Amino acid sequence: MQTKIPCVIMRGGTSRGPFFLSSDLPSDPGTRDEVLLAAMGSPHDYQVDGIGGANPLTSKVAMISKSRNPEADVDYLFAQVLVNEKLVDTKPNCGNMLVAVGPFAIEAGLVSAKHPETTVRIFNVNTRALVESIVQTPDGKVTYAGNAAIDGVPGTAAPVKLNFKSAVGAVTGKLLPTGRPLDMIDGVEVSCVDVAMPMILMRAEAFGKTGHESAAELDADKELYKRMEAIRRKAGELMGMGDVSKMVVPKIGLLAKPAKGGTISSRYFVPYSCHKAHAVTGTVCVASALAIPGTVAANLVALPPAPQGVIEIEHPSGKIAIDLDVDFAGGKQLMRRAALIRTARRVFEGSVCIPEQVWSGNRSATRPEVAVTA
Repeated sequence: MQTKIPCVIMRGGTSRGPFFLSSDLPSDPGTRDEVLLAAMGSPHDYQVDGIGGANPLTSKVAMISKSRNPEADVDYLFAQVLVNEKLVDTKPNCGNMLVAVGPFAIEAGLVSAKHPETTVRIFNVNTRALVESIVQTPDGKVTYAGNAAIDGVPGTAAPVKLNFKSAVGAVTGKLLPTGRPLDMIDGVEVSCVDVAMPMILMRAEAFGKTGHESAAELDADKELYKRMEAIRRKAGELMGMGDVSKMVVPKIGLLAKPAKGGTISSRYFVPYSCHKAHAVTGTVCVASALAIPGTVAANLVALPPAPQGVIEIEHPSGKIAIDLDVDFAGGKQLMRRAALIRTARRVFEGSVCIPEQVWSGNRSATRPEVAVTA
């Protein structure tokens, strides 16, 4: 016997994964994680016994519910399901999956659609951050057709606008978790910054790289990963996060001067492979680091102390742009606006089946399908 759980597979930005209503999953976190592992087919290199895509970018899960926060419409809990380890990490956020939360929430009936667009207020449970998502809803229905294009995704789609309302100290509670804009770890200059996503920022040249390599080229360098992982674990301790060897945060960014007309070049690691494009949350963090005097990012690129306007970050698939409006003074960063335009698409709807011995289900998980209003 198997248990059927309603789900929708969504592409959000350059990531993809199943979206669940939280009420359709076990309330106990341990049982819930076992369900997610079974659904995705982890641990296995190919996730052949589940719906995971055998890649960190396609082994992600979003869990959505009505929000109890008066400033939000829905709660979004993100889970990174490791491909070849029995581990579900709910500490980080995923900004790309976040792009699809608004459309999913509207079509699931959690938010009423308006014409011509609908603002969905999202509370990210992982990082306690508030984000506004503006979804195109002509005639009160979600549309996925449009002319917006993002690097790393084929074709065009309707734009989804994201504005991060509160992102400083997302995981550690501090803008600069070590208390300094620059640290030295294993002979490498490191900036530990926590805005939307805690990151360890380093110069690519410190590892003998240009910072313009493809993701495949970087993934092939096993010695690079050994050096970076050693630094990541030591940085995790300095950031007050303890032993991060079994965590996917903090993430790593190898930075370089731009080569294609952008503001800065970044290679984002997730953390055990290089992102084929760039994480949205990582974009917010790297751009914000440019506004913090003394960081690796600020020292690398000659910009005003608090850059305003559009920041373009070069990545392996092209560029990602963010409209940044921040001030940095007295060791604190005030973020007035960190806005991006991304796209999303509803890919599949139905039920995922898991072995009954993992979870026998509950009444809310026996519905034959997820509600669809558009």
